[in-house]
Amino acid sequence: MASRVRGAIPQVAAMLAALDAVRDPELDEPVTALGFVASCTVSADGDAQVRLRLPTYFCAPNFAFLMVADAYDAVSAIPGVRSTEVVLEDHFASDAINGGVAARSGFARSFDGEAVGELHGLRAGFLRKAVMAGTDQVCRPLLAAGTSPVGLTLGEVPPSAALDRLRQRRAELGLPSDDGAPLLLDPATGEPVSGEAVPLHLRRARTTRISIEANGGICRGMLRHRYDSQGLGEEENSEGRPDTWVSPATRRR
Repeated sequence: MASRVRGAIPQVAAMLAALDAVRDPELDEPVTALGFVASCTVSADGDAQVRLRLPTYFCAPNFAFLMVADAYDAVSAIPGVRSTEVVLEDHFASDAINGGVAARSGFARSFDGEAVGELHGLRAGFLRKAVMAGTDQVCRPLLAAGTSPVGLTLGEVPPSAALDRLRQRRAELGLPSDDGAPLLLDPATGEPVSGEAVPLHLRRARTTRISIEANGGICRGMLRHRYDSQGLGEEENSEGRPDTWVSPATRRR
């Protein structure tokens, strides 16, 4: 495997590649691209450690728990890794999150007396938002070219990275993602959207995308202000991004 970071040993490169699949649930972006990975190390015996950082000391603990737990699972699955430790730095709930993930306790037991359940519903809710945002990303070029998305299937849409991403998010929710699946569907029910419901659906998709992109821009700015350093793996994922990052939604205004 080729190294993704200049000077990185293959195991560290593999760790970063695995972390590319770990996303901030709210922003629907990889923790690598967001600059959340402070460091990755692995010993000759295969003992791996990942250190994560977030934009503020008070970032939501449920979101943070999902990222730490997902990072643990992703790195633990790498061939040759014997043990994994994921450390969330500089967060008010670091001890509970780090200890809970290490013990595989789940969110509710890690926050005993404070949490009322696990985070499956939260993850699904953010995935539904990602599907809506992805729908707008796929539909906007169609509309700009004068093509109505009404009645189209995924297989009739021109190939693109946005379409691949939409298929992936749908699949994660258990929604139809094959070529014959309708482009426009309600992510909560899986039912096709048609007729009078289409304009509102497309407006909701656009609003959701803009909201996610705006939040991403805010989080990047806060992280940069807090640490004033680039995250490990961030440079490659952010190729072409200006030094002072501005959300696509802001640039289009």
